[in-house]
Amino acid sequence: MKHMLIRPITSRDDAQVCTLVRSCLDRAGLAIPGTAYFDPQLPHLTAYYAGLEHAQYWVVEVEGRVVAGAGIAPVPGTGHICELQKLYVDASYQGRGYATALVDQALAYAQHWYQWCYLETHTKLDVARKMYANRGFKPLPRPLAAGEHQAMDHWAIKDLLGDRDYPPRF
Repeated sequence: MKHMLIRPITSRDDAQVCTLVRSCLDRAGLAIPGTAYFDPQLPHLTAYYAGLEHAQYWVVEVEGRVVAGAGIAPVPGTGHICELQKLYVDASYQGRGYATALVDQALAYAQHWYQWCYLETHTKLDVARKMYANRGFKPLPRPLAAGEHQAMDHWAIKDLLGDRDYPPRF
């Protein structure tokens, strides 16, 4: 396996991450409104995450190339819930554990600031949904709030403290 480096995003990564996210969504047939494909902040993720409190985006770099990324950001208006965001892995690097490593990195960070971690995904992304379940995310019957990704049809949450009843009451 090639050497993998997980590190925070920098402005020099923004274009690569934007291309990565859009190519993954395009390949999954999800280059549609209501997905991250059209997020206005996508071309400038470094500045976007830097402007949020208790937020971070990480990339996986292999031989100088960004091949995966994922972020944590607060869910507005909650104070204790974050969202796992924009987890994508280049098709030629899937199946190598990069997504799991990013999720573990993100959850370790989130535990310092939040009680719950939420995510939105799509039923077309079956491998991702299985990985989330293996990392302790449990399905929700509906999204937490009317977010910007209305095209997503699968929602899940993880108790970062590990001691509360499921499903949570928000």
